[in-house]
Amino acid sequence: MSGAFSAPRFDTYLRAARGDALRATRLYWWNIEVSGALFGPFHCLEVALRNAVHRELTAHHGRADWWRVAPLTDDTLRKVEQARAQCRRNRSAGTPDDVVAELSFGFWASLLTRRYDRTCWVPAVRKAFPGYSGRRDTLYDQLWSLVLLRNRIMHHEPVHARDLAADHTKLYRIMGYVNEVLAKEVRSMDRFPEVLAAKGAVLSGRHSPRF
Repeated sequence: MSGAFSAPRFDTYLRAARGDALRATRLYWWNIEVSGALFGPFHCLEVALRNAVHRELTAHHGRADWWRVAPLTDDTLRKVEQARAQCRRNRSAGTPDDVVAELSFGFWASLLTRRYDRTCWVPAVRKAFPGYSGRRDTLYDQLWSLVLLRNRIMHHEPVHARDLAADHTKLYRIMGYVNEVLAKEVRSMDRFPEVLAAKGAVLSGRHSPRF
């Protein structure tokens, strides 16, 4: 490649391409393209999820800054304080909506863990998933796997070796649990299937990735 990327980083792709430098380069570009194609659906899932959970916890506790009264662990409260500190650094008003926007995807997923089963999930958080009627832990496992994938994408890590078709299906399944109408609308604009289908052509040089 042009020298802009480190050898250890490129070696991941070189190994996947069995030493073929040209194929590894094409795989690198395709990894960027497929990550970009997943960004939009992840954006919608994360925003819809945090708004839904925030809405239900606000209703349950009767206040928008529900974290002040909810039985949260010290680690969870620390993350809230970090979000509030970021609001101050951004010179925002620090309203509950501002804080919610600063809290990570992982923060919202953590509210589905076992420690919050009786205090958050049963009375409030489950209502943020009107399309779901299964076990909390099953939903958490699926959601957390998406958190990990989202983090790999946002940190520009390789995702090409994953079963991305299954990840994509899971993403829309959970988005549908939160808001079925939104899931259908986002899917209508989704270019991921096209990008996934073009992988072979990209690696063979018959097709160029589009960022």
